[in-house]
Amino acid sequence: MIKALTIRRSCIITFLLVFVMTMSGCGWWKDLWSRKQMAKGTPEALYQSGVTAYQDGRYKRAVEYFVRVKEENPLNPLALQAELGIGDSHFSEEEYAEAELAYTDFVSLHPTNENIPYAMYQLGMCHYKQMGSIDRDQMETVKAAREFERLMARYPSSKFSFLAEQKLRECRKNMAEQEFYIGEFYFKQGKFQSALKRFQTIAKNYPNLGLDYKVKAYIDETQKRLVKEKEKKAREEKKAEADKKKVKTSAAR
Repeated sequence: MIKALTIRRSCIITFLLVFVMTMSGCGWWKDLWSRKQMAKGTPEALYQSGVTAYQDGRYKRAVEYFVRVKEENPLNPLALQAELGIGDSHFSEEEYAEAELAYTDFVSLHPTNENIPYAMYQLGMCHYKQMGSIDRDQMETVKAAREFERLMARYPSSKFSFLAEQKLRECRKNMAEQEFYIGEFYFKQGKFQSALKRFQTIAKNYPNLGLDYKVKAYIDETQKRLVKEKEKKAREEKKAEADKKKVKTSAAR
């Protein structure tokens, strides 16, 4: 888990740094690192300060630098990267609501930008990171799945769509397992009709997620219990009817 988070953080840092390095030649890059250039508060210097703060784990400080780039230099190409930097900083700080807002604004304001697939993937991840366990509400799981599906439909050949496909499978499995959790609860309570509906929903909407065999077994057993329940009820009704006849016959005598 720690290794995965480290890799992810490195990828975001690389993403930010590569853009800065490609903005111009080596001479500009040397100037960017000079104290004199940093003191001038140029968009390049501010952006690099944001990247450095992010790399050091000072995410709130990084947001401040990126916001300055965006607000003080709205026409500079770095302003677009700063918008993503704001989202990434909030995301790494686990401020998912703020990150979601930043990514949503980016997607809405720059629909043709080449980084839209990345922003859309991060939107899904904002919800993915907040998914609850199977005994909790799954609204965030549903929202994450929706964002991943939207990305895959719009940019099917993007590398982020490939990542989204993997996350979508996890979302769907989480939703399926919650359905099974509820169905099993109903089964244990003897509410077989309600349990059967849950199991059938899984079989129909969530196939090939590792639950097929278990779900089929529960469907078969639940249907058997329902048949037995129906037969028992029929016997009880028949017995009750016979008892009524006996009472009437006795009364007539």
